[in-house]
Amino acid sequence: MLKEFKEFALKGNVIDLAVGVIIGGAFGKIVSSLVNDIFMPAIGVLLGGINFANLKYIIKPAGGDVAEVAILYGSFIQSIVDFLIIALSIFLFIKLISSWKKKEPEAPTAPAQEVVLLEEIRDLLKSK
Repeated sequence: MLKEFKEFALKGNVIDLAVGVIIGGAFGKIVSSLVNDIFMPAIGVLLGGINFANLKYIIKPAGGDVAEVAILYGSFIQSIVDFLIIALSIFLFIKLISSWKKKEPEAPTAPAQEVVLLEEIRDLLKSK
């Protein structure tokens, strides 16, 4: 079992996947910072000074020692923008990588046996 696990873990696809997950996590943090610190404040100013981080629907206001219960839809909007930017970036990256790959010519396939026989018959008829 240990040998099988070692073979599985050292396959190229598994290592590529692990590297992709690590880079993707770091990339997600960068995009989140970009959205939260640059895009959303700019969009908020364009929409009349709205701070998306403070947008919420209060279900139960705070009272005494009880915390406020609210739906934070501004944070949800920021998460949607995060997702859209990450999805667009990954799409563009995949397109770029796909354009770099060389298209390998298809290897010619051997003709079917019927075709070979017909060609032999044709050649015999030509020679007569």
